[in-house]
Amino acid sequence: MSAAYDRPDDSFEAPIPETSKRRPREQSQLEFELDFLGRVLERDPLYGDALKVHANNLAAKGYYNRALQADLQIVRLRPDRPIGWYNLACSYALLGMVDRAFEALERSIRVGYHDFHHLRRDRDLKSLRRDPRFARLLRRL
Repeated sequence: MSAAYDRPDDSFEAPIPETSKRRPREQSQLEFELDFLGRVLERDPLYGDALKVHANNLAAKGYYNRALQADLQIVRLRPDRPIGWYNLACSYALLGMVDRAFEALERSIRVGYHDFHHLRRDRDLKSLRRDPRFARLLRRL
């Protein structure tokens, strides 16, 4: 079989350009996911996996109050999962709700959270580090 450009009856005179003529993407991946998952969750607010990603994206974008609401919904749906409680603690800490952050951290440990190294380095928990409860929590882990 001959290549398309070798056929005499081919109506194309020029090769297809290598670059696209489309406008550059106007929306970042994060913004796309926030929009997309927000619409998914409007239809199914109990979709746990979508809710978890959405909460992380909200926090990454700096929408801490909205991330907190999503994290609260996650721990209602899955109260036995330590990561949900840990992320809830992060949301509280980012909002300066120190007592609630410690309560959520305690709960995350009770249900199985054990990543000592991540807990020590997590920037979301910066507001808790000077509190004596943080050192006690680390010793328990």
